[in-house]
Amino acid sequence: MDLSIVHIVFWLIAGLASFSFSIGNARVWTSICVGFVLILLAEVIPAAVPLLPGLQLPQVQALGYISGTVAIMVITHGFQEYYMFSRTLEVEGEKLHVYLGVLAVLVASMIFILINPTPTSETLRTINIVENSCWVFLSVINIDTIRKIYQAVKDTPISKGFVAFMFVFGFIFLWKGAALYIQVYDLDMIAEFFPVRYAVSVYVHEFGNLLTSISIGGTFLLLARLLR
Repeated sequence: MDLSIVHIVFWLIAGLASFSFSIGNARVWTSICVGFVLILLAEVIPAAVPLLPGLQLPQVQALGYISGTVAIMVITHGFQEYYMFSRTLEVEGEKLHVYLGVLAVLVASMIFILINPTPTSETLRTINIVENSCWVFLSVINIDTIRKIYQAVKDTPISKGFVAFMFVFGFIFLWKGAALYIQVYDLDMIAEFFPVRYAVSVYVHEFGNLLTSISIGGTFLLLARLLR
């Protein structure tokens, strides 16, 4: 079952919800929201490769994977920052600094890709493995950080939003974990020998992706309602 179009639609909704939430709320949410918006580059670009001209370029695909790595790092930083805020009620910096910092990293990544040899299929696979590894391990860390945040704010209405975020990262763990499992064991190359294992991994990856995009959009809509 090809879910590419469905993925694109739900990731667009999730990205728009994240970006709108970032604009309308406090600085402490900025890194978290911007990180989730970046997933648009990381997920919509690869998913749209068969649909739009120009996205087949290896450099564009590499930028998509690198954007995914930057996204989870920015999100992780954002939740750590929010945890500190929940303990001290202090926030450093401004929204603009977050936007400019992320933009600078993306521009630097683009320059790095352009000045180096054209990425081969093996290079793209390696970059994607790095991205998926970061998502898998940092998702576990984020679940624990969000748990600590929840304990600090559990008596407030917004605590429900952090419960939702734990589900988000649970879905991300399944989604990215399944992809990493396939890549590490080359199951896509030896699927004929392990058909059931490969099929289950693909389904977990596809539906994990779908559940992640739906839960992100839903979580930010819930947060917007709770913060009114």
